[in-house]
Amino acid sequence: MTMRIIIVDDEPLAREGIRTFLSEEPDMQVVAECADGAEAVRAIERHKPDLVFLDVQMPALNGFDVLEAVSLDRPPLIIFTTAHDEHAVRAFEVNALDYLLKPFSQARFQAAVRRARQQWAARSGGEDPRLAALLAGLRRPPRILVKSAGRVLFLRADEVDYIEAAGNYAVIHAGAERHIVRETMTAMEARLAAAAFMRISRSAIVNLNRIAELQPLAAPGEFCAVLKTGARLSMTCGMAELRHRMGAA
Repeated sequence: MTMRIIIVDDEPLAREGIRTFLSEEPDMQVVAECADGAEAVRAIERHKPDLVFLDVQMPALNGFDVLEAVSLDRPPLIIFTTAHDEHAVRAFEVNALDYLLKPFSQARFQAAVRRARQQWAARSGGEDPRLAALLAGLRRPPRILVKSAGRVLFLRADEVDYIEAAGNYAVIHAGAERHIVRETMTAMEARLAAAAFMRISRSAIVNLNRIAELQPLAAPGEFCAVLKTGARLSMTCGMAELRHRMGAA
């Protein structure tokens, strides 16, 4: 089966780049190209595509306006394309499949296409896309927006080992990587509370599934958490609370 694609971008070179990348995907057919939001709304409602590559910033109607204006029982999959990363959070909130930050490489484009193909296959199998989106949202662990070296990453909570405070920032430790975000520890704690995370001190929130052991310190009744990575985190929380949370994690 062939996926039907619409490309929406006010820049001709941007449309040409996407079209060129898609020419190497034999199961994908471009059914329309649009240079502005109003044209995109008409094309989407007429062609009822499976996937839309949608620019965010366009004259008159932007990409989000297009989504609000389109009225379809079965909305298409959306991959946003933009030169600006400040729209990433909103794109995630409207359940966009992916977010390509211009200029993107062919490898990054192909990764987005693979995700689209998988989602489309699920739809074609008879699964209600709205129900599937709801269930996926319930199953999906919280994600953390990270801006790093020109990229916008959505880091899954289950990839994180622990988070430590650093002034007005939080440092996220995920394996060998560290990411710095401008967010308070209180906000991080609230976001991750339901995802097996616990604040074990004023300056540390830990993924309970990453704790390998608890070791006593020199002072009576004081412990540190030793993670599977070898990191050692001092604790000020009560042992009873930690044992209870780890039992439920």
